[in-house]
Amino acid sequence: MRRTTILLAACLLAGTAVGCSKSNDENAKDCATALTERTGSDSADTPTVSEAEELVAAFDETLAGMVRSGYEDQAKTAFDKVEKKTKEGGEGQPEACEPLSEDDYNALLMATAIDGLGWTDEDGRFDKLKMVED
Repeated sequence: MRRTTILLAACLLAGTAVGCSKSNDENAKDCATALTERTGSDSADTPTVSEAEELVAAFDETLAGMVRSGYEDQAKTAFDKVEKKTKEGGEGQPEACEPLSEDDYNALLMATAIDGLGWTDEDGRFDKLKMVED
């Protein structure tokens, strides 16, 4: 009986701990907030992982379109700027980002780097015109 009570209490405590953990979106918001200082992005722009992935995909599609249209040098320059900003921001992963997978962290890091370059609109989406103007 005593063993059953102890096991039941342990299970309840474990269930409570899991229930109190943060969601992936909450972890992503905390991570993006931690990355804003490193990348110069807007502290109000804290994307979810899926929003960060969409932003990065839009950036990739724009670069691919530029290469197809004969603007390889401009695409390389834009890529190099994001790569430099990403490396600067990614030196030593912030503690707030540790709960995320490597892929999720990398998407958030790249998205905040793109935002830090000023290449997003007021809704936090990639804006290719701002990139081209830069």
